[in-house]
This record gives sequence, C-alpha cells and structure tokens, in this order.
Amino acid sequence: MIPFTDEELMSPVSSVIEKVRPSLALDGGDIDFITVKNGTVYVQLKGACVGCASSGSTLKYGVERQLRMDIHPELTVINVPHGMENDIDNL
Repeated sequence: MIPFTDEELMSPVSSVIEKVRPSLALDGGDIDFITVKNGTVYVQLKGACVGCASSGSTLKYGVERQLRMDIHPELTVINVPHGMENDIDNL
C-alpha cells in the first residue's frame, strides 16, 4: 500500500516526469503528466514516442522505474491514448 494520498504524490511525480523528459526529447519524444489516481500515474507520450515500438519499454524501464526509485516502489504508470485524457476512469 502506498503511504501517500494522490494529492501528496502530484508534486513529486511531476518533478520526476520533468527529470525524465530530456531523455525522451533526445529521441524526438515527450511526455505529459496527467494525474495520479489510486497510486497509478497517468501520462501521455507525445512526439516520436507515439506509435513507437519501444514506448512500452520506455514507460516501464524509464518512467516507472524512475518513479519507483525516487518516490515509492509500488507506483505504476499508464499511458493515456490521445483523445482519452478526460476518460481516465474507463481505462
């Protein structure tokens, strides 16, 4: 169980997203932090990351790994498809 509320996680998660953003930019990609819900971090990959075969690995071994190291080992990350930003409850 994650010992933080979603609201408490917002700022640290945002900081970690900013930390990994330059790595994505090196390959023409980008990432937007959308929200945290029930300990799950919702992001949206952009640029060259959209449709990239390695985007799943980028999320798991790049973004999620950094979040788990810096904040809490039980955090998970989900990429929100474009156009679904307002429909997170149905993902």
